[in-house]
Amino acid sequence: MMNEKVLDMLNEQMNREFYSWYLYLSVSTYFNSLDLEGFEQWTRRQAIEETQHAMKIYSYLLDRNGRVVLSQIPEPTQKWHSPLDAVQAVYNHECELTGRINDIVRVTREVSDYSTEVFLHWFITEQREEEAMASRVLQKLKMIGSDMSGLLMLDSQVASVGQAEPTE
Repeated sequence: MMNEKVLDMLNEQMNREFYSWYLYLSVSTYFNSLDLEGFEQWTRRQAIEETQHAMKIYSYLLDRNGRVVLSQIPEPTQKWHSPLDAVQAVYNHECELTGRINDIVRVTREVSDYSTEVFLHWFITEQREEEAMASRVLQKLKMIGSDMSGLLMLDSQVASVGQAEPTE
């Protein structure tokens, strides 16, 4: 039987991952409205990946005979002032997710739930990668500033981000 606090935190995290899907999809729609196809493709792929993260937790909960609690998904922001603002929102959200996962790991250690701690190691690595990617794109956008040709060059670069990476 899973510790109740760990179970609650995993359910919260699963629902945050579903919110991440919603946020990335919203950002993707924003980039589509700007005809920034590379950014749109990158964030759309990230949206799909976030549902996979949520389902990974969902499956783990079922495997451990835990109850699954699906919450209402809050409406994400749908308008940003610039591509920089949109990517900043993504980066901030990824940092928040990392903190939440770290909190769950801390609690699993407190209650000696080593199975869940090992399960969460995959998420720790994944979050490091997602934060790093969002940070790189964010820093490049900051360097570009209002240079439209730089934005278009970066747009073509981010189109290929994550394409060759296997998903779980």
